[in-house]
Amino acid sequence: MRAPERRDVVVVGGGQAGLAVSWYLTRSGIDHVVLERDTRMHSWADARWDSFCLVTPNWQCRLPGHHYDGPEPEGFMVGKEIVDWLDGWLTTFTPPLREHTAVGSVRPAEDGAGFDVETSGGRIRAARVVVATGGYHLPRVPRLAERLPEDVEQVHSSRYRSPDSLPAGPVLVVGTGQSGAQIAEDLLLAGRDVHLAVGNAPRFARRYRGRDVISWMHDTGHYDKPVTDKPPAERTEDRTNHYVTGRDGGRDIDLRSFARQGMTLHGRLREVGGGDLVFDGDLERNLDAADDVYNGINALIDAHIAARGLSVPEPPSRYEPVWRPYGYRGSRLRAAELAAVVWATGFTRDYRWLHAPVFDGAGHPQHVRGVTPVPGLFFVGLPWLHTWGSGRFAGIERDAAHVAAALGAAVPATPVAAD
Repeated sequence: MRAPERRDVVVVGGGQAGLAVSWYLTRSGIDHVVLERDTRMHSWADARWDSFCLVTPNWQCRLPGHHYDGPEPEGFMVGKEIVDWLDGWLTTFTPPLREHTAVGSVRPAEDGAGFDVETSGGRIRAARVVVATGGYHLPRVPRLAERLPEDVEQVHSSRYRSPDSLPAGPVLVVGTGQSGAQIAEDLLLAGRDVHLAVGNAPRFARRYRGRDVISWMHDTGHYDKPVTDKPPAERTEDRTNHYVTGRDGGRDIDLRSFARQGMTLHGRLREVGGGDLVFDGDLERNLDAADDVYNGINALIDAHIAARGLSVPEPPSRYEPVWRPYGYRGSRLRAAELAAVVWATGFTRDYRWLHAPVFDGAGHPQHVRGVTPVPGLFFVGLPWLHTWGSGRFAGIERDAAHVAAALGAAVPATPVAAD
C-alpha cells in the first residue's frame, strides 16, 4: 500500500471560509492543502438564481487583505459582481488548492498522530484538519413532495434560475426565508401567477431613519455580540434568516404588499393528498409575527438614536398592515392547477464523512469559535460560529483569523486592509 501524503494542515472546503484560513496560513508559511470537491467558491457562480444579489451592503464584504472598495459601498452586488470581486481576491495570493478532490472520510488516526483523510486523490495524513464546508449541505425537501403528480415540476431553491426556467402556469413557492421571499418576488415581477406558503420567518426594514438598517444595527454592536450572549433558544444555525432584498438598490419585502399585487398567500403547507395541497390556518399569525420583528428592530434603532442624541430624520409611523387575510382559516389548492413548485425549505447538514466525537444530539458540531474538543480539529464558515456575521462576508475574516491563530499562524492584531 502506498504511503499516505503527509501535511501539517488539511482544509476541507475551497469556499471563501476555507480560503480565508489558507490566506493566513500561506502568509505564515504553514504547510497546508485546501481540498475542494468541485471548483473554488463554485456555489456563487453555480447555485444562485439569475437575479440574485446580496442582502447585506457591499461595505460588509471583507476578506483577508481584500475589503470592498468599489463605488457603491451602500449598494448590493449582483451575481457576476460577487464572482468578479472574489476572483480579484484570489489574485492576491496563491492558495495550495486542489479542485475536484472529494473528501470521503476524516477520522483520528489509530496511532493518535493526527487524522487520516481519505480523498478521491489518495490518502493524506494530516496533523490538523479545518472543516470549512459551511452549514448548508443537502437541499431539504419534505417527503410529502413525493405525493405531487409527476407533471408538476419540482425544484429546490438552490436549483431555481429564473421565471422562464419554469413551465408556464401557476407556481407555488414553499417557504419565506430569504430565498423563498426573493424568488416569490422574482416570479411576481415577471407576471407569473404565484402562490406562496408563508412560514415563520421574520423580516426587517431595508432602510430606516435615513440609513440602511444593517448599518444601524452594526453601530449598536448587535452584530458583534457573540453567540454565547444570546438567549439559548437563539443559539442555533437552524434559525430562519430575516427576509429583505438588495434588488434594484434594496427595498423592504412585504408579503402583504405582494398579496395586494395579486400573489396568493397561504399558511404553512401541512399535507398533500387526494390531489390537494392543504395549508394551515396560521397565515395571519405568521405575518403578524414578522411585522412584530420589523417594528421591534426599528424600536431598537430608535433607542440607540435617542441615547446618543443623533440628529437624523424623524421616525415614520409604526408599520401597520397594508393587507390582512380576513377570515382565513386555512386553504386548499388543487395540485392539478400548478405547473411547478419551488421548495425554499432550506438545507440539512451532512457530516457523515467526519468521524470524530464533536456532534450534539441534533448533529451540530460543538466548538468555541471554531475550536473543537478534539485536539487538532477546527471549524470555520458556520452560521453563528461566533457572531451574526459568521458564515457571511461580514465575519469570515475575523473567524478565519481566530482559527488560523489557533493553528499557529501569525495574524495581525487588526484585520489587514485592502491595498
